[in-house]
Amino acid sequence: MPNGPFNRLRTTLWCALALASLSGCAMVKTQTLSPSEYIARERGDVLSSGKISQATGEVLRATGLDQGECAQLSQACVDALSRLDGAPDERRLAALAELWLQQAIAREKEPDDAALAAWFEVARHAYAYLFFSQRPLDRRALEARQVQVADYYDYAVQQVVTGLYRKRRGDGADAGVRDAFEAAGWRVRMDMAGVRFPEGVRLPKELIPASTLVFSGLRNTYRRDGLGTELVAVMQDDPVAASAPAQADEGPVYSEMPSPALTALIDFPGDRLEQVLATREARVAVRDPYQADSADIRGQRVPLSANFTAGYALWLSRAHFSQQAISTLLGRKSGIDRPHIYMMQPFDPDRRILLMLHGLASSPDAWINVVNEVTGDEALRGQFQVWQVYYPTSAPIAYNQAVIRDAVGQTLRHFDPAGGSRASRDMVLIGHSMGGVLGRLLVSSSGEVLWNEVRQEYAIDAERAEAMRAKLDPMLRFQPLPQVERAIFIASPHRGTRVAGKGVVQWLAGLIKLPVTLLSGFGDVMHELAAGKRADGSRRAIPNSVDNLSETNPFVRAAADLPIAPKVRYHSIIARRDPKIALEDSDDGLVPYTSSHLPGAVSEQVITSGHSVQETAAAINEVRRILHEDIAALRDTGR
Repeated sequence: MPNGPFNRLRTTLWCALALASLSGCAMVKTQTLSPSEYIARERGDVLSSGKISQATGEVLRATGLDQGECAQLSQACVDALSRLDGAPDERRLAALAELWLQQAIAREKEPDDAALAAWFEVARHAYAYLFFSQRPLDRRALEARQVQVADYYDYAVQQVVTGLYRKRRGDGADAGVRDAFEAAGWRVRMDMAGVRFPEGVRLPKELIPASTLVFSGLRNTYRRDGLGTELVAVMQDDPVAASAPAQADEGPVYSEMPSPALTALIDFPGDRLEQVLATREARVAVRDPYQADSADIRGQRVPLSANFTAGYALWLSRAHFSQQAISTLLGRKSGIDRPHIYMMQPFDPDRRILLMLHGLASSPDAWINVVNEVTGDEALRGQFQVWQVYYPTSAPIAYNQAVIRDAVGQTLRHFDPAGGSRASRDMVLIGHSMGGVLGRLLVSSSGEVLWNEVRQEYAIDAERAEAMRAKLDPMLRFQPLPQVERAIFIASPHRGTRVAGKGVVQWLAGLIKLPVTLLSGFGDVMHELAAGKRADGSRRAIPNSVDNLSETNPFVRAAADLPIAPKVRYHSIIARRDPKIALEDSDDGLVPYTSSHLPGAVSEQVITSGHSVQETAAAINEVRRILHEDIAALRDTGR
């Protein structure tokens, strides 16, 4: 028959299909994935996509639970997976951590205890996976699943710690941090080893996960990868930026970082997996990431995560220094009238001090990227602690150098009364613009030069001079700060600038108001000087900071030639706007090269930039280079 071959083929195919059906064979199909689809399939999970991961799905299918209690992912599914015979293996522990994570997220709108209890379970099962699996951490270091579960752990710790913090705040603002307490059916023990809150603070005002903060105005965010959740502890209102000006007798002249970084971990007691999964106790370990870079967990040294940018950036974003700096210059009530030292971390006796001074009409905002890049450099972070001096830039330079010198001394005496720690020696000073001029005075010897200049300028006779000397000596007679061994001057008008004595700048100088503490603290001396006459018979007002920056100002001319301490190695970073102009004739828009140049500098880096050169990548890299060189030089001398 003509259709015979076709009929035979059809019969053969039907037979084959029938046999396949009887044997239970499945038809396998192939699908090609793009790289992004592959990553989404392999890395997607409850945290990133809201759906359980491929790995957890495989566990549920392998156990058959996906067709039973886990057809709808719920608490019943978690309980069913937990009840399976035998101790949970590595894959099952990871799946349980993710399923608990899903439940914890679902409970976020429920009362705190319900969600908090679920977050404890996420942390517990992730911890069990990380530290009680048959294979140790280092055997799984490159596995995506371990990275996922470590993320579950970190996020759960974040939610537990912030949840506990809310409960402690709810107990009362002065509750403080207790060693042990009950929460959500768990017995919690606090371990704050190495963490020191500023004096008088028992509990932070806010506790903010660093992962929730995003900042503009920063080039980089510096983190250290590792285990644990990164937090920012906002301690209290800033004593200077958030309040009326502090008078000389109102509180200390220093503040430890108002929003320090913390890293938190949770571990669970037990030497065996069954004990860990049965306990209702947990230890919350909070660490200072500047002091601790790792933790010993069940005999394994584990790196601690850290965020070195978030706390610093949060502080600056809330301080509104720029507005206050202008208020200070114009003598308004919201300004400051004395220097304040901001310590960028709790005082560390084993780290040297990097003392930073901003310029005219400026504030700690001027150093935002410099400080961030320095503390983001692991080697520099290990050697230095940053102190920023915030001072009234309206005051005469002579006055500011005296009160800044005193503030540094007070702060050191408070934290290191004996002066024997590493922090009390080998300090590095960095000053920008007028801050560089002040810095130069802090490392110079005045002898009688400045005193004689003032006597001549104000026609002070011998009798009046003797009466004034006691109060004017701190401003006009000084020795180098003994702690400083290196200095970096950035765009600093050591010999003044012609801009300060001309046009609009001089008009603005007339608007500047001297700090109240200057006039009150030096009493009759200041009034007598202001009321007196110069040698030529004309009246002479007390000069403000802009007057002091004029190239014709007698004080600036005299101060420019004061000898720098022989032990201090100093460097210049100088800006010029137009590289086509001869270096000797160039300027940065405000300061000429001839004023920034210092003979005897160990190095001089000229950068094409305007006056705010400290913000450029080239200047920051030069600062880092100098600091690395400084570390190496001290190491070579055994210091």
